[in-house]
Amino acid sequence: MIFKKFLIKYAEIGVKGKNRYLFENSLVNHIRHSLKRLEGSFQVYKEQGRIFIDCLADYDYEETVDCLSRIFGISGICPVVEIPQCGLEEMGRNLVEFVSEMYPAGPRTFKVCARRSEKAYPYDSMQINREMGGMILDAFPDWKVDVHSPEVELVVEVRKSIYLYSLILPGAGGLPLGTAGKAMLLLSGGIDSPVAGYMIARRGVSLDAVYFHAPPYTSERAKQKVVDLAKIIARYTGTIYLHVVNFTDIQLAIYDKCPHDELTIIMRRYMMRIAEHFAKEGECLGLVTGESIGQVASQTMQSLACTNAVCTLPVYRPLAALDKQDIINISEKIGAYETSILPYEDCCTIFVAKHPVTKPNLKVIEKSEENLKDVIDELMEKAIAEAELIQCFQ
Repeated sequence: MIFKKFLIKYAEIGVKGKNRYLFENSLVNHIRHSLKRLEGSFQVYKEQGRIFIDCLADYDYEETVDCLSRIFGISGICPVVEIPQCGLEEMGRNLVEFVSEMYPAGPRTFKVCARRSEKAYPYDSMQINREMGGMILDAFPDWKVDVHSPEVELVVEVRKSIYLYSLILPGAGGLPLGTAGKAMLLLSGGIDSPVAGYMIARRGVSLDAVYFHAPPYTSERAKQKVVDLAKIIARYTGTIYLHVVNFTDIQLAIYDKCPHDELTIIMRRYMMRIAEHFAKEGECLGLVTGESIGQVASQTMQSLACTNAVCTLPVYRPLAALDKQDIINISEKIGAYETSILPYEDCCTIFVAKHPVTKPNLKVIEKSEENLKDVIDELMEKAIAEAELIQCFQ
């Protein structure tokens, strides 16, 4: 069946108060922007708590649904048939025709679910349900009504027009991108940080990212892996500006001048300092990391407290309470897992200590960092000045 219209549902936006229209407008604009990349011509507009997409020219149905399914703020995608307002008999004929095209073979269980937003329409929802159900049974004698768990739910929405549909394809949920501000993601080549970026973006946060590269200890393939991950996230978030920072000299200085059991914590603290520089430069409202409490030595509560101590911006950790398998499941869902497990080392794994401290003391860490005072400012300025900026988009 060829659909010329989609009805877009949203969930959380619907409970917003007087500023609800701002979220609706943002979602409409994001849908318009996303559909511009596809073949075909689309008109997107909102009406009575729903967003509609008119397909004005030939388009690829699967490609369009795939695009819409990645837009945060959409809870459901409904391919619909639109008919003018009419009486129950004409409505029934159209519904029977819809069913015969959508479900040409075999008996089904079904129910009719009518919603009457247009209160001037002379029949209420219960009347529409009864009449439409009867007409379906007359047209398809082998079909049966099941109001609890039907195979097919036939929805009739009465608005300015009447919309018929039976598919509600899942959307990405969450809030429209950008409605909650902007953040800087510390992106590595692992499983966790791309998932953290996806999850924070789902709450309406747009993203830029920073990656710490350590040539020659990490290869160009490791860097390309991170760029590829940024492009995967960008399928959901739109364009990401990725700052690639050469971190080698800073890591070597830490390795030479600081206790080896504190290497990871001290390196993380300098990464956070540099990431915060780019975050402030890009008017971000916080940093985002893929840390999960207790997963590794640098992610114990004490370690995270030491890392946070160098930041003036908030640090958001959307994976903090997730098990590793939970994170892997999301990574697979968003299409990042196969790239994340490619065997190219990042700078953290190269310089990891054999026996890292798991309960660091902040005063001890700060005292160890004093060993760097003669060189670290110059090294950080150089790393920031020479950072490469890569535009990553779908």
